[in-house]
Amino acid sequence: MNDNHKIKNIYYMLSYAYNSLRENGYEGVASEVFDNIHDLFAAILIHGVNLQIKRGLHRDFISEEAVLPGLRGQIKISETNKKQARIHGKLICEYDEFTENSPHNQVLKSVMCLLLRQGSVKAENKLSLRKLLLYFAGITDIFPAQIRWDMLKYHRNNASYRMLIEICRLTVEGLLLTTETGVHKLASWIDDKKMYDLYERFVLAYYKRHYPELSPRSGHIKWDIADGGKSEYLPIMKPDILLSYGEKTLIIDAKYYENTYQTYHDRTKFISGHLYQIFTYVMNYSKGHFGKVSGVLLYAKTNETITPDEDMVIGGNRFSLKTLDLNQDWYGITKQLNELCECLFSK
Repeated sequence: MNDNHKIKNIYYMLSYAYNSLRENGYEGVASEVFDNIHDLFAAILIHGVNLQIKRGLHRDFISEEAVLPGLRGQIKISETNKKQARIHGKLICEYDEFTENSPHNQVLKSVMCLLLRQGSVKAENKLSLRKLLLYFAGITDIFPAQIRWDMLKYHRNNASYRMLIEICRLTVEGLLLTTETGVHKLASWIDDKKMYDLYERFVLAYYKRHYPELSPRSGHIKWDIADGGKSEYLPIMKPDILLSYGEKTLIIDAKYYENTYQTYHDRTKFISGHLYQIFTYVMNYSKGHFGKVSGVLLYAKTNETITPDEDMVIGGNRFSLKTLDLNQDWYGITKQLNELCECLFSK
């Protein structure tokens, strides 16, 4: 499969993981042809920032400090005395400014500038980015590596920024910001950690959208401790996806790893830690309805010649190890996901 199909699949996965991509007229992005991942993210940001500009760039109260001829906000007394500002009839004041120069807009500008410097972004997208940046003339261009993602907060008035900021974060963190001869560049693909997160979110979002009758959710599983006992030292069990219908439950753990097998004494084996994990989930969840709970390890396909595709019954419960090929066309991906739950719930 060519890179355009791979990138298009990334877009579809993003559209499930982030509802805004399906709800706010991004269909035109889906119809474009992309030669690389940078172009995809540029196209998403171009459309999203255009929408935000039409709504109006979000303003926020930002703390400022300045030397002023009169009082505004709070006087910084020690700084004023140290710099002898009063001698010149000035005060150093700290005050809140209601401005578009907010951290969220700074992130948008920073990432648009970063994409603009990428030679792999096609000319028409660069032109669109330049036009959008005219609206950000009064916004500070911050250094991408210094963005404090955890400090960006959302509320009713700036909720529309959430998906755009997530795309920016994927661009900066997931695309492996590198430095070559002092120039900041983006690597050509999303790193495994970000793809793992996206893969997990996508699978859950897919089932939420297409199989709501299965009550798709993530959640915690309690340890099946006899006589109501408990221990504060037991680890938390939090499977990626739980699907339920009647008495039956399917537990899915999505795995995005470079290797889906391990070698032990020159023999190829399933990765033991993954099997122990899904086995623990199923056996602790299945208390009271023995045999009605199934577990699936759903691996994203790698370049390995052998990929997991097995079903077995252990201790009365069904376990499956399956491989989802993300490099096939989108119809094939959805077909595999549909067959996975339909097959197991029909048994």
